[in-house]
Order: sequence, then structure tokens, then C-alpha cells
Amino acid sequence: MENADDHRNPAAPGRRTFLKGLGLAAAGAVTLGAGADTVSGMIDSGSAPSSAMAVPIAGPWRPGHAHVEVIWGVDTSQKLVALTFDDGPMPNWTPMVHDILDAEKVKATFFLVGERLVSNARLVHGRMDRHEAGNHTWQHQDLSRLSNDRAVDQLRRAHNAIARIVGKEPRFLRPPFGHLGGTTLSAACKFEYDIALWSIKMLEKTYEHDPPQLVDYIVGNTAPGTVLLAHDTGHHDRLVAIRNLVPMIRGLRAKGYEFVTMSELTSVSQAPPRPAVPGPRRGTPPA
Repeated sequence: MENADDHRNPAAPGRRTFLKGLGLAAAGAVTLGAGADTVSGMIDSGSAPSSAMAVPIAGPWRPGHAHVEVIWGVDTSQKLVALTFDDGPMPNWTPMVHDILDAEKVKATFFLVGERLVSNARLVHGRMDRHEAGNHTWQHQDLSRLSNDRAVDQLRRAHNAIARIVGKEPRFLRPPFGHLGGTTLSAACKFEYDIALWSIKMLEKTYEHDPPQLVDYIVGNTAPGTVLLAHDTGHHDRLVAIRNLVPMIRGLRAKGYEFVTMSELTSVSQAPPRPAVPGPRRGTPPA
């Protein structure tokens, strides 16, 4: 059931109290242009939406924040890994995931769907102290196909629900399906979010009937600074990852890895210096 608080129209969240400059992620910063505020309405589904453009309207426009970081992983020599879960909380698997993480004393980042969080708040009460909560929109909608107004509303409602129920304001957005249309970026800027993608996905369908190979795939391909993507609800095949979290966790720990939240992972990023790029050669002008 939707909470009455979700119909409020608060101002966009204030600046975070910690420095964004601590360890910028290894992926590039996407700089956005100047302009007015929003574009309304959905675009005909038969054509590319206007939200897929880098700037949501043709006129002057500027978000509250000038850029957004897009993170697949971070550059670090430390054996740190961020385990992340999308799409919950839901009664079917979320408690199972929390039980495993508690037993193994593992930190994780949960990208929460706001509407599901409001309906299933009891599932996270008292269980998020060591973990981080990220924004996965209000209704798991594809932000790249929404107008800027509607995309901002999806993030605002989820942000408010997470802050109220979890007790912590999210600082990361994971867009559903990993889609990065222009509206995704402009809406993220409104909330000063960084966009958290992933380095390795669990590939549940591929290894649904071969769990040891899934464990080997995750443990063998994880490198320092990796972001792992899993889900705590969804199709039945995703259970192969949940049921094999323990051997994955123990396998990575045996190789010296420590599990951290997304915020902790990005705080240690040490992006290598970019090599100098020679300028274009100028030809000799004609006589």
C-alpha cells in the first residue's frame, strides 16, 4: 500500500554531508549542459524518446548538479568487492539474503524499489545497519523512456521512502535494466546521485543447472574494485545465485577479498593517470 508521505513534494535532497571528491569512480564523469527544468509527456513508443537525448529540452537547461559519475567498478589495488542486490525488498528471497549476509558478516548494497519497500518495510526493519541502500526507482520503470518530470518523480518518491524507512538517504542510483538515456542522467543530477552499474553479473540463466560453475565464474573473475550484481527477487532461475552465496563469499574471502558497500568502494578509488594524447598533426599549408 502506498504511504501518504509519498504524495508530498519536498525539495530535492540537500547536498550530502560527505565529500563526493573522495575517490571518484573509475568510470567517466558525464558532464551535462545548461538549461531550463523539465520536459513533459511520454513520447510515441514507436520512435526514440526525446529522453534519450543528452539534454531533456532544446531550450536553456541546467540540473541542480553539474555532472554525474557512472561507475562500473573502481581502480584500486586493494582486494575490495561490492556485493549488490536489485529489485527488492520482496517476501520471497530478501529475508533469505539478509540471513546469509548476517551469518557470514558481509556488507552489501541493496538497490531498493520504493513501492516494494513501502509494502514490505517489515522485511528491512533492523536489518540494514551494516548495509547501504540505493535508489532503484519507485516502480522499476525504464527511466530512459520517461519524460524528465516523470523520471524525477520516480527517483523522488523512492528517495523519500528509503530515507524514511531505512533511515539513510541513498547516494547511488542504479537505473532499471542499466539504461542510461539522457533523462536518467539529468534526473540523477537532481539528487546528486552517482550511477552504480556493475562489473560482473551473476549469469543465473547460464548456470542455473550448474551451481559449482557459477561459483567458479564469480570467484575466478572478481578483481579488486569489482561490483557484483545479484537480485533478491525475480525469476526462479535467480535462486541459483542466492543458494550459492555462501560458497561465493567464502571463496572470495579465501582469496583475500573484503566485502564493502558502494560508498566504501568508491572512497578508495585511485584512478590511474591518463596517458598524454598527442594533438592532431597539422599539414603544411599550400604555398
